[in-house]
Amino acid sequence: MIRITWKGPYISENIYYNIFDKKEILQSSRNVIVTPNLVGFNFLIHNGKNLLKIKITEEMLGHKLGEFSFSRKKFSYKKKESNGSKSKSNCF
Repeated sequence: MIRITWKGPYISENIYYNIFDKKEILQSSRNVIVTPNLVGFNFLIHNGKNLLKIKITEEMLGHKLGEFSFSRKKFSYKKKESNGSKSKSNCF
């Protein structure tokens, strides 16, 4: 969902207090928009279970922080093990 342009991008004030003090910034708000002055900093973004370390690059400008910390695992079917080691000679 796009934010209305006259409101401007959403930026949390807590980011600017922590930018100059720390190398890694803890950010639990996933809806903050990446601006040019955040490029090069490392963020710890909460995905609901863990904190993921993300370094901001120029390609991320204009996107939200939550787009880079996936909150769901990729689904994959589990392969069944074949029981080829059993021999039929044990049957009577």
